[in-house]
Amino acid sequence: MKILDRLKNINYLNLLKNPFFLVGLIFVFWITFFDSYSLLEHRVINKEIDKLEGNKEYFEKEIEKDRQSIKGLKSGDATEKYARENYYMKRANEDIYIVEFDTIPAN
Repeated sequence: MKILDRLKNINYLNLLKNPFFLVGLIFVFWITFFDSYSLLEHRVINKEIDKLEGNKEYFEKEIEKDRQSIKGLKSGDATEKYARENYYMKRANEDIYIVEFDTIPAN
């Protein structure tokens, strides 16, 4: 209760005339809004860091999937199947027919 009583008795006009208080207030204002390391800039940077960490987790999962795919492609049959499906490769005695569907909706 003594602290609250002291706060009530402070003459705020004298506080605003105090050069140390004014310099400190200007310093806090400058650091908060205008400095290149301002709190607002830190907030933007922290949001970007969170976004990039989410991307990192996604790409780490994708890398693990690709590693599993590469392990699966070690055998000759799996490599041949992959090449035939994705690169339309064929054996010497066969023909490949590519069927494309029309994606324009009918009215």
